Amino acid sequence: MAEEEHHETFEAAGAGASKTFPMQCSALRKSGHVVIKGRPCKIVDMSTSKTGKHGHAKVHLVAVDIFTGKKMEDISPSTHNMDVPNVRRQEYQLLDIQDEFLNLMDTDGNSKDDVKIPDSELGKQIQSDFDAGKDLMVTIIAAMDEEQAISYKEAPQA
Repeated sequence: MAEEEHHETFEAAGAGASKTFPMQCSALRKSGHVVIKGRPCKIVDMSTSKTGKHGHAKVHLVAVDIFTGKKMEDISPSTHNMDVPNVRRQEYQLLDIQDEFLNLMDTDGNSKDDVKIPDSELGKQIQSDFDAGKDLMVTIIAAMDEEQAISYKEAPQA
């Protein structure tokens, strides 16, 4: 029998494992995060209802999309698992604004220039304070391959 060679590579599994993780519905908490209809959301309200004699308790989730602010609702049995997005917040120093993109730098000196300036009042405030020559620190929230500026403040003067 000839010996077969196996060359398997698992680095590019692409299952999105780092984007979300499972959590039992009953373990979710208000102001935590959850994925509803494929969108990362922050839970604003939740209630549990007991069903009939042999049914499962159901959890009613009311959440807000962390990027669009859109209200989402979902009902799931309390014993089922739901996806929870890995949400990261990081502060960056604003270096420049070019073609509606923020040119940012983290504390390690790495640059980042793929975040669009928010199309909102926040974006206008960032632009006007930057144009006025202020040093700004911008907070970026990231989840499920999306990123968005959510707040900013004037950098402390050293």
